[in-house]
Amino acid sequence: MLSKKAQYAFRALTVLVEHNGEGPLPISAIVREQPMSTKFLETILLELRRGGILGSRKGKGGGYYLMCSPKDVSFAQVIRILDGAIAPLKCVSLNFYERCDDCDEQDCGLHRIMAEVRDSKLKVLEKRTLADLA
Repeated sequence: MLSKKAQYAFRALTVLVEHNGEGPLPISAIVREQPMSTKFLETILLELRRGGILGSRKGKGGGYYLMCSPKDVSFAQVIRILDGAIAPLKCVSLNFYERCDDCDEQDCGLHRIMAEVRDSKLKVLEKRTLADLA
């Protein structure tokens, strides 16, 4: 499941991919194509700029642009910048409401299955790039 922040980011990145090479795109143009909260989007775009995915230019004709080719930016990179580690694995007790502090990760069937789920998800997110959004 993607966080709301990641969902907004991918919506904005879709617009930036579609206009890649046309110069900086102002936030207002992104919001026109993908209606969303401007304030929230500003925060997200700043995080992506700090993470090296986006560049920006101030002033007239300014806005945000991709720093590299869309095929060179994986979904996993974007998610890590915005949300941190992908699917951190925490074992829970069988009642699913409290953390299982005494879990033996080698013998825990639930832990092994969730590790497999995490690894499969990560494989897809590393393979898919922003170019797949277009």
